[in-house]
Amino acid sequence: MKHNNIFSRRALLGASLALPTLGMLPSRSARAAGMPLKIGVLCDMSGIYADDTGLGLVAGVKVAVDQIGGKVGDRAIEIVTADDQNKPDVGTAIAARWMSEQDVSAIVCASASSITLAVSDMAAQRNKMLLVAGSLSADLTGKRCHPTTIQFGLDTYAGPVSVIGPSMAAGAKTWFIINVDYAFGQSLRDEGAKLIVANGGKVLGSTTFPLGTNDFASQILQAKSSGAQAIALACGGSDWSNLVKQMHEFGITQGGQNIVTLTGGINEIEAVGAEYCTGMLASTPFYWDLNEGTRAFSAKFRAYHDGRFPNWQQSDGYSGALHYFKAVAQAGTDDGAKVAEAMRAIKVQDLLIEGASIRADGQVMRPTYLMKVKPETAPGRADIFSYVSTLSAEQSWRPAAESACSLLQHS
Repeated sequence: MKHNNIFSRRALLGASLALPTLGMLPSRSARAAGMPLKIGVLCDMSGIYADDTGLGLVAGVKVAVDQIGGKVGDRAIEIVTADDQNKPDVGTAIAARWMSEQDVSAIVCASASSITLAVSDMAAQRNKMLLVAGSLSADLTGKRCHPTTIQFGLDTYAGPVSVIGPSMAAGAKTWFIINVDYAFGQSLRDEGAKLIVANGGKVLGSTTFPLGTNDFASQILQAKSSGAQAIALACGGSDWSNLVKQMHEFGITQGGQNIVTLTGGINEIEAVGAEYCTGMLASTPFYWDLNEGTRAFSAKFRAYHDGRFPNWQQSDGYSGALHYFKAVAQAGTDDGAKVAEAMRAIKVQDLLIEGASIRADGQVMRPTYLMKVKPETAPGRADIFSYVSTLSAEQSWRPAAESACSLLQHS
Protein backbone atom coordinates (compact mmCIF):
# COMPACT_ATOMS: atom_id res chain seq x y z
CA MET A 1 0.00 0.00 0.00
CA LYS A 2 1.32 3.39 -0.91
CA HIS A 3 1.21 5.90 1.94
CA ASN A 4 0.55 9.56 1.36
CA ASN A 5 3.51 11.33 3.02
CA ILE A 6 3.04 14.69 1.32
CA PHE A 7 3.42 17.62 3.73
CA SER A 8 2.20 21.14 3.11
CA ARG A 9 4.79 23.78 2.40
CA ARG A 10 3.80 25.52 5.65
CA ALA A 11 4.30 22.29 7.65
CA LEU A 12 7.73 21.74 6.12
CA LEU A 13 8.75 25.30 6.84
CA GLY A 14 7.55 24.98 10.44
CA ALA A 15 9.47 21.78 10.89
CA SER A 16 12.64 23.29 9.46
CA LEU A 17 12.41 26.15 11.91
CA ALA A 18 11.58 23.97 14.91
CA LEU A 19 14.26 21.29 14.43
CA PRO A 20 17.89 21.64 13.44
CA THR A 21 19.15 19.58 10.55
CA LEU A 22 21.14 16.43 11.41
CA GLY A 23 24.37 18.23 10.75
CA MET A 24 23.34 20.95 13.20
CA LEU A 25 22.53 18.55 16.09
CA PRO A 26 24.90 19.18 18.98
CA SER A 27 27.57 16.58 19.70
CA ARG A 28 27.50 14.44 22.85
CA SER A 29 30.20 16.62 24.37
CA ALA A 30 28.28 19.79 23.48
CA ARG A 31 25.06 18.39 24.96
CA ALA A 32 26.95 17.43 28.11
CA ALA A 33 28.59 20.82 28.51
CA GLY A 34 27.56 22.34 31.78
CA MET A 35 25.81 19.18 32.96
CA PRO A 36 27.28 17.24 35.90
CA LEU A 37 29.91 14.62 35.19
CA LYS A 38 28.56 11.71 37.21
CA ILE A 39 30.77 8.99 38.65
CA GLY A 40 29.33 6.10 40.64
CA VAL A 41 30.92 4.23 43.54
CA LEU A 42 29.56 0.69 43.76
CA CYS A 43 30.69 -1.63 46.53
CA ASP A 44 29.79 -3.36 49.77
CA MET A 45 28.76 -0.65 52.21
CA SER A 46 27.38 -2.84 55.00
CA GLY A 47 28.63 -6.43 54.72
CA ILE A 48 31.83 -8.44 55.00
CA TYR A 49 33.83 -6.17 52.66
CA ALA A 50 32.54 -2.86 54.03
CA ASP A 51 35.80 -2.08 55.88
CA ASP A 52 37.84 -2.90 52.78
CA THR A 53 35.72 -0.69 50.53
CA GLY A 54 32.55 1.04 51.77
CA LEU A 55 32.64 4.67 52.78
CA GLY A 56 36.44 4.57 52.59
CA LEU A 57 36.23 3.98 48.85
CA VAL A 58 33.94 7.00 48.57
CA ALA A 59 36.48 9.00 50.59
CA GLY A 60 39.23 8.04 48.14
CA VAL A 61 37.15 9.30 45.21
CA LYS A 62 36.42 12.53 47.08
CA VAL A 63 40.16 13.19 47.40
CA ALA A 64 40.42 12.85 43.61
CA VAL A 65 37.52 15.26 43.10
CA ASP A 66 39.22 17.80 45.35
CA GLN A 67 42.54 17.42 43.57
CA ILE A 68 41.00 18.03 40.14
CA GLY A 69 39.20 21.12 41.46
CA GLY A 70 35.69 19.71 41.69
CA LYS A 71 34.98 19.86 37.97
CA VAL A 72 36.21 18.87 34.52
CA GLY A 73 35.99 21.81 32.16
CA ASP A 74 32.70 23.48 33.01
CA ARG A 75 31.13 20.25 34.29
CA ALA A 76 30.84 19.88 38.05
CA ILE A 77 31.64 16.37 39.25
CA GLU A 78 28.85 14.52 41.04
CA ILE A 79 29.45 11.32 43.01
CA VAL A 80 26.63 8.80 43.38
CA THR A 81 27.00 5.81 45.69
CA ALA A 82 25.25 2.52 46.38
CA ASP A 83 25.54 -0.62 48.49
CA ASP A 84 25.55 -3.75 46.31
CA GLN A 85 25.05 -5.96 49.40
CA ASN A 86 27.37 -8.55 47.82
CA LYS A 87 24.42 -9.68 45.70
CA PRO A 88 24.92 -9.90 41.91
CA ASP A 89 21.27 -9.13 41.13
CA VAL A 90 21.37 -6.03 43.34
CA GLY A 91 24.71 -4.78 42.06
CA THR A 92 23.94 -5.25 38.38
CA ALA A 93 20.50 -3.64 38.74
CA ILE A 94 22.08 -0.57 40.34
CA ALA A 95 24.72 -0.32 37.62
CA ALA A 96 22.12 -0.69 34.86
CA ARG A 97 19.95 2.04 36.36
CA TRP A 98 22.91 4.38 36.77
CA MET A 99 24.02 3.93 33.16
CA SER A 100 20.63 4.01 31.46
CA GLU A 101 18.59 6.40 33.61
CA GLN A 102 20.98 8.59 35.61
CA ASP A 103 23.66 9.38 33.02
CA VAL A 104 26.49 7.98 35.12
CA SER A 105 29.53 7.96 32.85
CA ALA A 106 31.91 5.83 34.94
CA ILE A 107 31.72 3.47 37.87
CA VAL A 108 34.42 2.90 40.47
CA CYS A 109 33.79 -0.68 41.45
CA ALA A 110 35.19 -2.72 44.33
CA SER A 111 32.42 -5.28 44.45
CA ALA A 112 32.60 -9.04 44.69
CA SER A 113 34.14 -10.26 41.44
CA SER A 114 30.90 -11.94 40.38
CA ILE A 115 29.28 -8.49 40.36
CA THR A 116 32.20 -6.65 38.78
CA LEU A 117 32.53 -9.11 35.90
CA ALA A 118 28.86 -8.58 35.02
CA VAL A 119 29.14 -4.81 35.34
CA SER A 120 32.27 -4.86 33.16
CA ASP A 121 30.32 -6.56 30.37
CA MET A 122 27.48 -4.08 30.84
CA ALA A 123 29.78 -1.04 30.75
CA ALA A 124 31.33 -2.24 27.50
CA GLN A 125 27.91 -2.71 25.92
CA ARG A 126 26.76 0.75 27.00
CA ASN A 127 30.01 2.58 26.23
CA LYS A 128 30.73 3.52 29.85
CA MET A 129 33.95 3.29 31.87
CA LEU A 130 34.54 0.79 34.68
CA LEU A 131 37.39 1.61 37.08
CA VAL A 132 38.25 -1.49 39.11
CA ALA A 133 39.46 -0.64 42.61
CA GLY A 134 39.21 -3.83 44.61
CA SER A 135 37.68 -6.68 42.59
CA LEU A 136 40.42 -9.25 42.08
CA SER A 137 39.29 -11.75 39.44
CA ALA A 138 42.05 -12.07 36.86
CA ASP A 139 39.35 -12.56 34.22
CA LEU A 140 38.74 -8.79 34.29
CA THR A 141 42.01 -8.36 32.38
CA GLY A 142 41.94 -11.90 30.98
CA LYS A 143 39.26 -13.71 29.00
CA ARG A 144 36.58 -11.17 30.06
CA CYS A 145 38.64 -8.04 29.26
CA HIS A 146 37.07 -4.97 27.64
CA PRO A 147 38.60 -1.70 26.38
CA THR A 148 36.43 0.25 28.83
CA THR A 149 37.53 -1.67 31.96
CA ILE A 150 40.71 -0.53 33.75
CA GLN A 151 42.22 -2.49 36.66
CA PHE A 152 44.01 -0.26 39.18
CA GLY A 153 44.53 -2.77 41.99
CA LEU A 154 45.63 -6.30 42.75
CA ASP A 155 44.22 -9.30 40.94
CA THR A 156 44.35 -12.99 41.70
CA TYR A 157 47.68 -13.33 39.90
CA ALA A 158 49.50 -10.38 41.48
CA GLY A 159 48.26 -11.16 45.00
CA PRO A 160 49.94 -14.56 45.37
CA VAL A 161 52.90 -14.05 43.02
CA SER A 162 54.86 -11.97 45.53
CA VAL A 163 54.18 -14.10 48.63
CA ILE A 164 54.47 -17.67 47.36
CA GLY A 165 58.12 -17.49 46.28
CA PRO A 166 59.42 -16.05 49.57
CA SER A 167 57.25 -18.45 51.58
CA MET A 168 58.66 -21.41 49.70
CA ALA A 169 62.20 -20.10 50.06
CA ALA A 170 61.57 -20.09 53.82
CA GLY A 171 60.73 -23.80 53.71
CA ALA A 172 57.04 -24.11 52.79
CA LYS A 173 57.07 -26.87 50.16
CA THR A 174 53.65 -28.45 50.77
CA TRP A 175 50.42 -26.46 50.73
CA PHE A 176 46.72 -26.62 51.49
CA ILE A 177 44.35 -23.92 50.17
CA ILE A 178 41.14 -22.65 51.78
CA ASN A 179 39.06 -20.46 49.44
CA VAL A 180 35.75 -18.62 49.44
CA ASP A 181 33.44 -20.28 46.94
CA TYR A 182 32.78 -17.73 44.20
CA ALA A 183 34.70 -16.25 41.26
CA PHE A 184 37.28 -14.36 43.34
CA GLY A 185 38.19 -17.24 45.64
CA GLN A 186 38.16 -19.82 42.88
CA SER A 187 40.46 -17.72 40.72
CA LEU A 188 42.79 -17.00 43.64
CA ARG A 189 42.95 -20.70 44.49
CA ASP A 190 43.69 -21.70 40.89
CA GLU A 191 46.32 -19.01 40.33
CA GLY A 192 47.96 -19.77 43.68
CA ALA A 193 48.10 -23.49 42.94
CA LYS A 194 49.76 -22.87 39.57
CA LEU A 195 52.40 -20.65 41.17
CA ILE A 196 53.07 -23.18 43.95
CA VAL A 197 53.68 -25.94 41.41
CA ALA A 198 55.75 -23.62 39.20
CA ASN A 199 57.99 -22.89 42.18
CA GLY A 200 58.55 -26.58 42.87
CA GLY A 201 55.93 -27.03 45.59
CA LYS A 202 53.02 -29.41 45.97
CA VAL A 203 49.35 -28.71 46.74
CA LEU A 204 48.10 -31.45 49.05
CA GLY A 205 44.46 -30.37 48.85
CA SER A 206 41.94 -27.57 49.04
CA THR A 207 38.52 -26.84 50.50
CA THR A 208 35.89 -24.13 50.07
CA PHE A 209 33.38 -22.21 52.15
CA PRO A 210 30.38 -20.00 51.30
CA LEU A 211 30.72 -16.21 51.46
CA GLY A 212 29.87 -14.98 54.94
CA THR A 213 30.66 -18.20 56.81
CA ASN A 214 30.89 -17.99 60.61
CA ASP A 215 32.08 -21.50 61.51
CA PHE A 216 35.27 -22.70 59.79
CA ALA A 217 35.86 -25.81 61.92
CA SER A 218 35.46 -28.27 59.04
CA GLN A 219 37.80 -26.38 56.70
CA ILE A 220 40.43 -25.87 59.41
CA LEU A 221 40.42 -29.52 60.44
CA GLN A 222 40.90 -30.57 56.80
CA ALA A 223 43.86 -28.21 56.47
CA LYS A 224 45.34 -29.36 59.78
CA SER A 225 45.03 -33.05 59.00
CA SER A 226 46.66 -32.58 55.58
CA GLY A 227 49.99 -31.97 57.30
CA ALA A 228 50.76 -29.17 54.80
CA GLN A 229 53.57 -26.87 55.85
CA ALA A 230 51.62 -23.84 54.62
CA ILE A 231 47.90 -23.12 54.63
CA ALA A 232 47.01 -20.50 52.04
CA LEU A 233 43.96 -18.28 52.52
CA ALA A 234 42.14 -17.32 49.34
CA CYS A 235 39.53 -14.92 50.72
CA GLY A 236 39.16 -11.44 52.18
CA GLY A 237 37.13 -9.15 54.39
CA SER A 238 35.58 -10.44 57.58
CA ASP A 239 35.75 -13.99 56.19
CA TRP A 240 39.54 -13.72 56.33
CA SER A 241 39.57 -12.23 59.81
CA ASN A 242 37.18 -14.82 61.24
CA LEU A 243 39.10 -17.66 59.60
CA VAL A 244 42.45 -16.52 61.03
CA LYS A 245 40.99 -16.09 64.51
CA GLN A 246 39.57 -19.61 64.45
CA MET A 247 42.81 -21.07 63.08
CA HIS A 248 44.57 -19.74 66.16
CA GLU A 249 41.89 -21.29 68.35
CA PHE A 250 42.65 -24.62 66.66
CA GLY A 251 46.38 -24.18 67.28
CA ILE A 252 47.44 -24.12 63.64
CA THR A 253 50.57 -22.01 63.99
CA GLN A 254 51.33 -23.46 67.41
CA GLY A 255 51.45 -26.86 65.68
CA GLY A 256 54.07 -25.69 63.19
CA GLN A 257 51.91 -24.93 60.15
CA ASN A 258 52.25 -21.48 58.60
CA ILE A 259 49.36 -19.26 57.51
CA VAL A 260 49.96 -17.57 54.15
CA THR A 261 47.57 -14.92 52.85
CA LEU A 262 47.18 -14.79 49.07
CA THR A 263 45.40 -11.49 49.58
CA GLY A 264 44.44 -9.51 52.64
CA GLY A 265 45.41 -6.14 54.03
CA ILE A 266 45.40 -3.78 56.94
CA ASN A 267 41.65 -4.00 57.61
CA GLU A 268 41.65 -7.75 58.02
CA ILE A 269 44.83 -7.76 60.10
CA GLU A 270 43.59 -5.01 62.39
CA ALA A 271 40.36 -6.92 62.95
CA VAL A 272 42.31 -10.01 64.03
CA GLY A 273 45.08 -8.23 65.91
CA ALA A 274 48.62 -7.86 64.64
CA GLU A 275 49.91 -10.17 67.38
CA TYR A 276 48.13 -13.10 65.65
CA CYS A 277 49.63 -12.21 62.26
CA THR A 278 53.19 -11.23 63.19
CA GLY A 279 55.62 -12.25 60.45
CA MET A 280 52.89 -12.85 57.87
CA LEU A 281 53.81 -11.68 54.36
CA ALA A 282 51.32 -9.71 52.29
CA SER A 283 51.30 -8.16 48.83
CA THR A 284 49.93 -4.66 48.30
CA PRO A 285 50.10 -1.92 45.65
CA PHE A 286 49.85 0.74 48.37
CA TYR A 287 50.73 1.37 51.99
CA TRP A 288 50.12 4.68 53.71
CA ASP A 289 53.68 5.09 55.03
CA LEU A 290 55.71 4.21 51.93
CA ASN A 291 56.76 7.73 50.93
CA GLU A 292 55.82 11.41 51.01
CA GLY A 293 53.11 10.94 48.39
CA THR A 294 51.34 8.13 50.24
CA ARG A 295 51.50 10.08 53.48
CA ALA A 296 50.09 13.22 51.79
CA PHE A 297 47.22 11.23 50.29
CA SER A 298 46.51 9.56 53.61
CA ALA A 299 46.28 12.90 55.39
CA LYS A 300 43.68 14.10 52.87
CA PHE A 301 41.84 10.79 53.03
CA ARG A 302 41.65 10.71 56.82
CA ALA A 303 39.89 14.05 56.84
CA TYR A 304 37.05 12.39 54.90
CA HIS A 305 37.02 9.09 56.81
CA ASP A 306 36.96 9.83 60.53
CA GLY A 307 40.74 9.73 60.88
CA ARG A 308 41.03 6.17 59.60
CA PHE A 309 43.99 5.16 57.46
CA PRO A 310 43.34 4.08 53.85
CA ASN A 311 43.91 0.60 52.47
CA TRP A 312 44.93 -0.28 48.93
CA GLN A 313 41.36 -0.64 47.62
CA GLN A 314 40.40 2.81 48.85
CA SER A 315 43.59 4.31 47.42
CA ASP A 316 42.73 2.72 44.07
CA GLY A 317 39.44 4.60 44.11
CA TYR A 318 41.46 7.82 44.26
CA SER A 319 43.88 6.85 41.48
CA GLY A 320 41.15 5.48 39.22
CA ALA A 321 38.87 8.48 39.57
CA LEU A 322 41.63 11.05 39.16
CA HIS A 323 43.01 9.43 36.01
CA TYR A 324 39.49 9.19 34.62
CA PHE A 325 38.90 12.92 35.18
CA LYS A 326 42.17 13.75 33.42
CA ALA A 327 41.21 11.55 30.47
CA VAL A 328 37.76 13.15 30.14
CA ALA A 329 39.46 16.53 30.03
CA GLN A 330 41.87 15.37 27.35
CA ALA A 331 39.21 13.62 25.26
CA GLY A 332 36.77 16.51 25.59
CA THR A 333 33.95 14.03 26.13
CA ASP A 334 32.75 11.31 28.50
CA ASP A 335 32.18 8.88 25.62
CA GLY A 336 33.51 5.58 26.99
CA ALA A 337 35.55 4.47 23.98
CA LYS A 338 37.22 7.86 23.59
CA VAL A 339 37.94 8.18 27.31
CA ALA A 340 39.40 4.65 27.37
CA GLU A 341 41.73 5.63 24.55
CA ALA A 342 42.77 8.79 26.39
CA MET A 343 43.35 6.86 29.63
CA ARG A 344 45.82 4.62 27.80
CA ALA A 345 47.45 7.54 26.00
CA ILE A 346 48.50 9.34 29.18
CA LYS A 347 50.52 7.99 32.09
CA VAL A 348 48.90 7.43 35.48
CA GLN A 349 50.48 10.14 37.63
CA ASP A 350 49.24 11.03 41.09
CA LEU A 351 50.32 11.06 44.72
CA LEU A 352 50.57 7.27 44.72
CA ILE A 353 51.49 6.11 41.21
CA GLU A 354 54.51 7.43 39.36
CA GLY A 355 54.07 7.48 35.58
CA ALA A 356 52.46 4.05 35.05
CA SER A 357 51.20 3.00 31.64
CA ILE A 358 47.95 1.14 31.07
CA ARG A 359 48.34 -2.05 29.08
CA ALA A 360 45.93 -2.99 26.30
CA ASP A 361 44.17 -5.45 28.63
CA GLY A 362 43.38 -2.60 31.04
CA GLN A 363 46.03 -3.39 33.65
CA VAL A 364 47.72 -0.37 35.21
CA MET A 365 51.40 -1.33 35.10
CA ARG A 366 52.44 -0.23 38.57
CA PRO A 367 54.81 -1.86 41.05
CA THR A 368 53.59 -3.82 44.07
CA TYR A 369 55.18 -4.18 47.49
CA LEU A 370 55.93 -7.16 49.69
CA MET A 371 55.23 -6.28 53.30
CA LYS A 372 55.56 -8.12 56.61
CA VAL A 373 53.24 -7.80 59.58
CA LYS A 374 55.10 -6.56 62.62
CA PRO A 375 53.99 -6.53 66.27
CA GLU A 376 51.68 -3.58 66.81
CA THR A 377 53.57 -0.79 68.55
CA ALA A 378 51.08 2.06 68.13
CA PRO A 379 47.29 2.31 68.13
CA GLY A 380 45.36 1.93 64.89
CA ARG A 381 46.47 0.80 61.47
CA ALA A 382 49.48 3.04 61.15
CA ASP A 383 51.88 0.46 62.50
CA ILE A 384 50.81 -2.79 60.83
CA PHE A 385 53.45 -3.38 58.11
CA SER A 386 57.17 -3.17 57.64
CA TYR A 387 58.50 -2.90 54.08
CA VAL A 388 60.31 -5.94 52.64
CA SER A 389 60.80 -5.36 48.91
CA THR A 390 59.42 -3.89 45.69
CA LEU A 391 58.25 -5.94 42.76
CA SER A 392 58.42 -4.16 39.41
CA ALA A 393 55.35 -3.95 37.22
CA GLU A 394 56.81 -6.69 35.02
CA GLN A 395 57.24 -8.94 38.06
CA SER A 396 53.83 -8.11 39.52
CA TRP A 397 51.39 -8.67 36.68
CA ARG A 398 50.72 -11.63 34.43
CA PRO A 399 53.04 -11.57 31.40
CA ALA A 400 51.25 -10.39 28.27
CA ALA A 401 52.28 -13.54 26.43
CA GLU A 402 50.34 -15.65 28.97
CA SER A 403 47.16 -13.56 28.89
CA ALA A 404 43.81 -14.75 27.56
CA CYS A 405 42.79 -11.16 26.74
CA SER A 406 42.10 -10.71 23.03
CA LEU A 407 43.02 -7.02 23.31
CA LEU A 408 46.60 -7.94 24.18
CA GLN A 409 46.80 -10.49 21.41
CA HIS A 410 45.80 -7.86 18.89
CA SER A 411 47.84 -4.97 20.31
